[in-house]
Amino acid sequence: MRKLLIVMISALLISCNGQEPKKSVINNKIMEEQNLEQITFGGGCFWCVESCFTMLKGVKSVVSGYSGGHKDQPTYEEVCTGDTGHAEVVQITYDPKTISYAQLMDIFFFLHDPTQLNRQGNDIGTQYRSVIFYKDEAEKKQAQQEMEKSEASGRWNGKYVTEFAPLEKFWPAEQYHQGYYKANPTQPYCSAVVGPKIAKFKKHYGEMGIINEDAE
Repeated sequence: MRKLLIVMISALLISCNGQEPKKSVINNKIMEEQNLEQITFGGGCFWCVESCFTMLKGVKSVVSGYSGGHKDQPTYEEVCTGDTGHAEVVQITYDPKTISYAQLMDIFFFLHDPTQLNRQGNDIGTQYRSVIFYKDEAEKKQAQQEMEKSEASGRWNGKYVTEFAPLEKFWPAEQYHQGYYKANPTQPYCSAVVGPKIAKFKKHYGEMGIINEDAE
Protein backbone atom coordinates (compact mmCIF):
# COMPACT_ATOMS: atom_id res chain seq x y z
CA MET A 1 0.00 0.00 0.00
CA ARG A 2 2.87 2.38 0.79
CA LYS A 3 4.33 1.82 -2.66
CA LEU A 4 0.91 2.41 -4.24
CA LEU A 5 0.53 5.75 -2.46
CA ILE A 6 4.01 6.82 -3.59
CA VAL A 7 3.16 5.90 -7.16
CA MET A 8 -0.12 7.81 -7.14
CA ILE A 9 1.56 10.95 -5.79
CA SER A 10 4.46 10.62 -8.24
CA ALA A 11 2.09 10.21 -11.16
CA LEU A 12 0.55 13.55 -10.34
CA LEU A 13 3.90 15.31 -9.98
CA ILE A 14 5.66 13.92 -13.03
CA SER A 15 5.48 15.98 -16.19
CA CYS A 16 4.83 14.31 -19.53
CA ASN A 17 8.30 15.37 -20.61
CA GLY A 18 9.75 13.09 -17.97
CA GLN A 19 8.19 9.97 -19.47
CA GLU A 20 9.33 7.78 -22.30
CA PRO A 21 7.48 7.87 -25.62
CA LYS A 22 4.41 5.65 -25.54
CA LYS A 23 5.34 1.99 -25.78
CA SER A 24 3.35 -0.63 -27.62
CA VAL A 25 3.65 -4.38 -27.92
CA ILE A 26 5.48 -5.33 -31.11
CA ASN A 27 3.05 -7.07 -33.44
CA ASN A 28 3.44 -10.54 -34.91
CA LYS A 29 4.14 -9.29 -38.43
CA ILE A 30 7.18 -7.30 -37.34
CA MET A 31 8.38 -10.18 -35.20
CA GLU A 32 8.18 -12.59 -38.13
CA GLU A 33 9.87 -10.18 -40.54
CA GLN A 34 12.77 -9.56 -38.15
CA ASN A 35 12.87 -13.09 -36.68
CA LEU A 36 12.25 -11.79 -33.16
CA GLU A 37 11.05 -13.70 -30.12
CA GLN A 38 9.13 -12.75 -26.97
CA ILE A 39 9.30 -13.81 -23.37
CA THR A 40 6.95 -12.78 -20.55
CA PHE A 41 7.67 -13.16 -16.84
CA GLY A 42 7.27 -11.57 -13.44
CA GLY A 43 9.87 -11.18 -10.72
CA GLY A 44 8.46 -8.63 -8.29
CA CYS A 45 8.09 -4.92 -9.01
CA PHE A 46 8.30 -4.38 -12.76
CA TRP A 47 10.15 -1.07 -12.45
CA CYS A 48 13.44 -2.81 -11.71
CA VAL A 49 12.97 -5.73 -14.09
CA GLU A 50 12.06 -3.46 -17.00
CA SER A 51 14.97 -1.09 -16.40
CA CYS A 52 17.56 -3.85 -16.45
CA PHE A 53 16.34 -5.75 -19.49
CA THR A 54 16.09 -2.52 -21.47
CA MET A 55 19.88 -2.16 -21.20
CA LEU A 56 20.68 -5.47 -22.89
CA LYS A 57 22.09 -5.88 -26.36
CA GLY A 58 19.58 -7.63 -28.60
CA VAL A 59 16.54 -6.53 -26.63
CA LYS A 60 14.21 -4.56 -28.90
CA SER A 61 11.39 -3.74 -26.50
CA VAL A 62 10.46 -4.14 -22.83
CA VAL A 63 6.89 -3.37 -21.80
CA SER A 64 5.68 -3.45 -18.20
CA GLY A 65 2.25 -4.94 -17.71
CA TYR A 66 0.00 -7.47 -16.05
CA SER A 67 -0.80 -11.12 -16.71
CA GLY A 68 -2.15 -14.28 -15.12
CA GLY A 69 -5.38 -12.92 -13.69
CA HIS A 70 -9.10 -12.90 -14.40
CA LYS A 71 -9.72 -9.14 -14.71
CA ASP A 72 -9.76 -7.62 -18.20
CA GLN A 73 -7.91 -4.32 -18.67
CA PRO A 74 -6.74 -4.16 -15.05
CA THR A 75 -5.45 -0.94 -13.53
CA TYR A 76 -2.40 -0.68 -11.32
CA GLU A 77 -4.58 0.14 -8.34
CA GLU A 78 -6.67 -2.99 -8.94
CA VAL A 79 -3.64 -5.22 -9.34
CA CYS A 80 -2.15 -3.87 -6.11
CA THR A 81 -5.14 -5.15 -4.13
CA GLY A 82 -4.12 -8.71 -5.01
CA ASP A 83 -7.71 -9.52 -5.97
CA THR A 84 -7.31 -9.62 -9.77
CA GLY A 85 -4.98 -12.63 -9.86
CA HIS A 86 -2.59 -10.68 -12.09
CA ALA A 87 1.14 -10.44 -11.54
CA GLU A 88 3.34 -7.48 -12.40
CA VAL A 89 5.27 -8.69 -15.45
CA VAL A 90 7.41 -7.52 -18.33
CA GLN A 91 7.09 -8.64 -21.93
CA ILE A 92 10.44 -8.64 -23.71
CA THR A 93 10.92 -8.72 -27.46
CA TYR A 94 14.43 -9.78 -28.42
CA ASP A 95 16.67 -10.91 -31.23
CA PRO A 96 17.79 -14.50 -30.50
CA LYS A 97 20.77 -14.01 -32.82
CA THR A 98 22.17 -11.46 -30.36
CA ILE A 99 20.92 -12.66 -26.97
CA SER A 100 19.65 -16.11 -26.12
CA TYR A 101 16.65 -17.34 -24.18
CA ALA A 102 19.03 -18.97 -21.71
CA GLN A 103 20.79 -15.64 -21.09
CA LEU A 104 17.50 -13.87 -20.49
CA MET A 105 16.44 -16.56 -18.03
CA ASP A 106 19.76 -16.34 -16.21
CA ILE A 107 19.23 -12.60 -15.78
CA PHE A 108 15.62 -13.15 -14.68
CA PHE A 109 16.77 -15.41 -11.84
CA PHE A 110 19.55 -12.95 -10.97
CA LEU A 111 17.21 -9.98 -10.58
CA HIS A 112 14.79 -11.46 -8.07
CA ASP A 113 14.71 -14.06 -5.32
CA PRO A 114 12.77 -17.04 -6.72
CA THR A 115 12.66 -18.74 -3.33
CA GLN A 116 10.20 -16.16 -1.94
CA LEU A 117 6.55 -17.09 -2.33
CA ASN A 118 4.22 -14.26 -3.36
CA ARG A 119 6.62 -11.53 -2.36
CA GLN A 120 9.92 -9.81 -3.07
CA GLY A 121 11.39 -8.26 0.04
CA ASN A 122 8.86 -5.83 1.48
CA ASP A 123 6.65 -6.05 -1.62
CA ILE A 124 4.10 -8.62 -0.48
CA GLY A 125 1.23 -10.14 -2.45
CA THR A 126 0.50 -12.51 -5.32
CA GLN A 127 1.05 -9.64 -7.74
CA TYR A 128 4.77 -9.88 -6.88
CA ARG A 129 5.05 -13.64 -7.42
CA SER A 130 7.84 -15.25 -9.38
CA VAL A 131 6.21 -16.49 -12.58
CA ILE A 132 7.05 -17.43 -16.15
CA PHE A 133 4.33 -17.31 -18.79
CA TYR A 134 5.08 -19.68 -21.65
CA LYS A 135 3.63 -19.65 -25.16
CA ASP A 136 3.90 -23.41 -25.77
CA GLU A 137 5.09 -26.65 -24.19
CA ALA A 138 8.51 -26.32 -25.79
CA GLU A 139 9.12 -23.00 -24.05
CA LYS A 140 7.76 -24.38 -20.77
CA LYS A 141 10.26 -27.22 -20.91
CA GLN A 142 13.12 -24.85 -21.73
CA ALA A 143 12.14 -22.50 -18.91
CA GLN A 144 11.97 -25.38 -16.44
CA GLN A 145 15.43 -26.52 -17.51
CA GLU A 146 16.84 -23.03 -17.00
CA MET A 147 15.21 -22.81 -13.57
CA GLU A 148 16.68 -26.17 -12.55
CA LYS A 149 20.10 -25.01 -13.74
CA SER A 150 19.83 -21.80 -11.71
CA GLU A 151 18.58 -23.63 -8.64
CA ALA A 152 21.44 -26.15 -8.84
CA SER A 153 23.97 -23.31 -9.05
CA GLY A 154 23.27 -22.30 -5.46
CA ARG A 155 22.75 -18.67 -6.42
CA TRP A 156 19.83 -18.51 -3.99
CA ASN A 157 19.61 -20.49 -0.77
CA GLY A 158 16.42 -22.55 -0.90
CA LYS A 159 13.96 -24.19 -3.23
CA TYR A 160 12.64 -22.11 -6.12
CA VAL A 161 8.89 -21.46 -6.05
CA THR A 162 8.62 -19.93 -9.53
CA GLU A 163 5.22 -20.57 -11.11
CA PHE A 164 4.78 -21.72 -14.71
CA ALA A 165 1.59 -20.76 -16.52
CA PRO A 166 0.45 -20.52 -20.15
CA LEU A 167 0.38 -16.97 -21.52
CA GLU A 168 -3.27 -16.19 -22.16
CA LYS A 169 -3.27 -12.40 -22.24
CA PHE A 170 -0.76 -9.63 -21.61
CA TRP A 171 -2.13 -6.26 -20.55
CA PRO A 172 0.32 -3.33 -20.91
CA ALA A 173 0.52 -1.20 -17.78
CA GLU A 174 -0.36 2.47 -17.67
CA GLN A 175 2.01 4.76 -19.56
CA TYR A 176 3.53 6.31 -16.45
CA HIS A 177 4.92 2.90 -15.50
CA GLN A 178 6.87 2.55 -18.75
CA GLY A 179 10.45 3.66 -18.15
CA TYR A 180 9.46 4.57 -14.59
CA TYR A 181 12.88 4.32 -12.97
CA LYS A 182 14.57 6.26 -15.76
CA ALA A 183 12.10 9.10 -15.25
CA ASN A 184 12.08 8.92 -11.44
CA PRO A 185 15.48 7.74 -10.12
CA THR A 186 15.19 9.84 -6.95
CA GLN A 187 11.70 8.67 -6.03
CA PRO A 188 12.07 7.05 -2.55
CA TYR A 189 11.28 3.47 -3.60
CA CYS A 190 13.44 3.78 -6.71
CA SER A 191 16.48 5.15 -4.89
CA ALA A 192 16.20 2.72 -1.98
CA VAL A 193 15.23 -0.51 -3.79
CA VAL A 194 15.46 -0.28 -7.56
CA GLY A 195 18.70 1.70 -7.86
CA PRO A 196 20.88 -0.73 -5.86
CA LYS A 197 19.50 -3.71 -7.84
CA ILE A 198 20.33 -2.02 -11.12
CA ALA A 199 23.85 -1.19 -9.94
CA LYS A 200 24.41 -4.84 -8.98
CA PHE A 201 23.04 -5.98 -12.34
CA LYS A 202 25.25 -3.59 -14.32
CA LYS A 203 28.37 -4.65 -12.45
CA HIS A 204 27.72 -8.37 -12.95
CA TYR A 205 26.52 -8.41 -16.55
CA GLY A 206 28.55 -5.44 -17.72
CA GLU A 207 31.64 -7.56 -17.25
CA MET A 208 30.14 -10.10 -19.66
CA GLY A 209 29.75 -7.52 -22.42
CA ILE A 210 26.02 -7.96 -22.98
CA ILE A 211 24.93 -4.51 -21.79
CA ASN A 212 24.74 -1.62 -24.26
CA GLU A 213 27.59 0.80 -23.78
CA ASP A 214 25.23 3.77 -23.61
CA ALA A 215 22.95 2.14 -20.99
CA GLU A 216 22.02 4.58 -18.24
